[in-house]
Amino acid sequence: MPNIKSAKKRMELSRVANARNRANRSRIKTAIRRVRDAENVEVAQERLREAVALLDRAATKNLLPANRTARVKSQLTRYVNQLSTAS
Repeated sequence: MPNIKSAKKRMELSRVANARNRANRSRIKTAIRRVRDAENVEVAQERLREAVALLDRAATKNLLPANRTARVKSQLTRYVNQLSTAS
């Protein structure tokens, strides 16, 4: 446990940021799961837009690596396009 006031403050700020980042990563994972579990193409496309928005925001804030974000967006887009051609 830190004794210096600024170190205590940094520890608390770090804890708050960690909780926020964990919640945001969880929202992204849920959005990705919802795209894959969509019942039909229209729902999948709507959920894809939501997931892409969350992924872009995460990349902008350095919550996720930019290349990982691009890869996941590409994978989800290919999945939804495959659904639309299969229908």
